[in-house]
Amino acid sequence: MKILSLMLLMLCSLFASGAESAGAEHIDLSTTWVGILCLIIFVVGYYFIAAEEKYHVNKAKPALFIGTFMFMLIGIYMVIHGMDVHPLNNEVNHLILEIAQIVFFLTVAMTYIEALIDRDVFNTLKYNLVSKGYTYKKLFWLTGVIAFFLSPVADNLTTALILSTVLLTIDRTNKPFLVAGAINIVVAANAGGAWSPFGDITTLMVWAAGKAPFVDFLFLFPASIIGWLVTALLLVKSVPEGSPHFDPENEPKFSIKKGGKVIIYLGVFTIVSAVLGHQLFHLPAMFGMMFGMSLLGIYTYIFKKVNKTEEPISLFHFMSKIENDTLIFFFGILSAVGALHFLGFLDYLIKLYDVFGLSAINIAVGFVSAIVDNVPVMSAVLKANPSMGLDQWLLVTLTAGIGGSMISFGSAAGVGVMGKLKGIYTFGAHMSQAWKIVVGYVVSIAIWYVQFEILGIY
Repeated sequence: MKILSLMLLMLCSLFASGAESAGAEHIDLSTTWVGILCLIIFVVGYYFIAAEEKYHVNKAKPALFIGTFMFMLIGIYMVIHGMDVHPLNNEVNHLILEIAQIVFFLTVAMTYIEALIDRDVFNTLKYNLVSKGYTYKKLFWLTGVIAFFLSPVADNLTTALILSTVLLTIDRTNKPFLVAGAINIVVAANAGGAWSPFGDITTLMVWAAGKAPFVDFLFLFPASIIGWLVTALLLVKSVPEGSPHFDPENEPKFSIKKGGKVIIYLGVFTIVSAVLGHQLFHLPAMFGMMFGMSLLGIYTYIFKKVNKTEEPISLFHFMSKIENDTLIFFFGILSAVGALHFLGFLDYLIKLYDVFGLSAINIAVGFVSAIVDNVPVMSAVLKANPSMGLDQWLLVTLTAGIGGSMISFGSAAGVGVMGKLKGIYTFGAHMSQAWKIVVGYVVSIAIWYVQFEILGIY
């Protein structure tokens, strides 16, 4: 399905525009043999990325291959035809800068998450939830609220993984509760991530590209939270009555380990440093994040010297725990989209905006994101760089963020929860409730329209 939707998007753009040149400053190679070959490589590579579970091939491997191989082919083509390779060099240098900002940013964020996991911060949260004797419905709402407000800081995937583990701890056998709770967490995590540059890789990309200041993302809060609440109100009807059984003797008790609270404060200060550095000094956001990592490194050194009887904590131990394959995947997929941009394929996306209008295409991005994945879709939009105002950039940020919730594998959060709740939270279980998510999606867009296009509040 992912490949069909991707090919459909390409075909629609071809029919809408024809293979016209993007202009004098851009080389259009989309109709040459290297352009056609690279498009085929991208589609085939993306198929293996999408079919990761079927072939048991980590998605980072095909992503890295297509992202590098496509540029190598372009270089070969340009040398064979005696073309000036400086435009290719400039494209790659610019691309490396973009990718480096995202990778370094994510490295710091993931390192802090691993530090919090090591200090039992999330285990303590989990224990406090399951030990209170709440009803299933109250736990449904609590996990949803936490997912919505935690994902803007911890990112939607990490939030979904933590809270899906909480669901299993609450009750492993109550399938109606687990399915409704899992869907609620995925929708809430994606919606919460849509109104913060830290909540989703797509919002980070939009912010890093300078399309909207940090504060302006907060204007998406009403659309995000109301859309999630509508879906949650529909979902809660399928949550059973009663309360889960909790046996304190068989459940380990957790509390935050020494140093955990300091790391929380350092994490908050790191985010503040990234925001202020970007807004006031125009430094890349990752610069403030790396400063925060340096503070974490200093603190782990001081902790080791002061608490000689405690088990030492190490910055590089935390870093060794992060998922490097995720970082490699982002490098590969963003490079591949960059190659398509250099070849001229994304010029067709501009034509789609010209033919169908900004709002129509930006709303459609949400549906495409549910099938294709929002990272390459948002990367394509940013590379195409259509002429849009702040209202439209925030719309496409919103739709790319929440659109992935409509299908279980449409977002990193959904894929992560499917892995945690195997055999329970499945594609079929999700699709049986998908109409409720679509209703929330429509409501979110309606809120955006009233807020931005009618009232002009932003």
